[in-house]
Amino acid sequence: MPTTRIASAVALVIALGATAVAQADPGGDAAQSGGEPRIVTVVKVRELGWFERMADGIRQFAERRGIDAAVKGPKVAGAEPQAALIRRVVAQRPDAITVVPNSPPDLEPVLRRAREAGIVVVTHEASNQRNTDVDIEAFDNFAYGPRLMDRLADCMGHSGAYVAFVGNRSARSHRVWVRTALEAAAAEHPDIRRIGRPRVSREDEDFAYRKAKAVLAEHPEVAGFQGSSAVDVAGIGRAVREAGRQDDTCVMGTSSPATVGDLLDDGSVDRIFLWDPAIAGQAQLKLALRLLRGQEVAPGLDLGLPGYRSLERIPGTPHGLHGDALIEVDRSNAAEYPF
Repeated sequence: MPTTRIASAVALVIALGATAVAQADPGGDAAQSGGEPRIVTVVKVRELGWFERMADGIRQFAERRGIDAAVKGPKVAGAEPQAALIRRVVAQRPDAITVVPNSPPDLEPVLRRAREAGIVVVTHEASNQRNTDVDIEAFDNFAYGPRLMDRLADCMGHSGAYVAFVGNRSARSHRVWVRTALEAAAAEHPDIRRIGRPRVSREDEDFAYRKAKAVLAEHPEVAGFQGSSAVDVAGIGRAVREAGRQDDTCVMGTSSPATVGDLLDDGSVDRIFLWDPAIAGQAQLKLALRLLRGQEVAPGLDLGLPGYRSLERIPGTPHGLHGDALIEVDRSNAAEYPF
């Protein structure tokens, strides 16, 4: 795609100043440009249920719109494997790439190279990303941490110690969630304290399980866990179940019903928070298509997708917009979200 066309698209961005999935995007700004744009989505890691759901949404969107869309991910989660994969994708010169970064700062050089090559870049879960045309978040990350803490505090009886997990220390959204949850605890729940710094799960359920098992052994007083990666609460819940601590330990965090499975049934996991990754994938593609066509991307934009009807600016970020797509799930409504 010509660099001049991208330049005009970027200028517009600066103005920022599975039936359910199939029905989520009934039409709208369909591909009308005469060509078949080629878009590649690079996720954090392959063969993870969360990103398989995202891939399903992207495939359905691509089939309806007549575009060439692919989803790729590294074998293991990490900044360098993902950056290496993006370098290979950039060498193939797609029209656009959408990325869910493991570590936004570590991807700056390769995403800058993509933009210099005239490739549109859209990111997700990376509101601090600078080398992107737009970053789309499912909800206000700064409001999510306090909301999670309110639920965790209710479960813990408003007192006790908890431990937080993140997928990686450089994962922007995870850091915001655990920091704002801690700030909310200090402001609204003074009898709740966090033990140490957030533990790192490496986006690996087994690793999260081993970390949680160690926490339970070292800190038998722990009464709560906050997970950030989709697999954190699944690993934590396994450790809680194994220790027989379901009745006196509260486990909450970002995940999906398919990932936690029956851990919700007996209280090994108490509550999860999520957005539909299939629809988030479609939101990324819709934004990429708008940019490719020189259409405006700005606060107030309606993407025609549930939870993305009126996008809002993310304060303090260069390119960030967020929707209102947060979902809360416990064992009473888990069957409504079979992914």
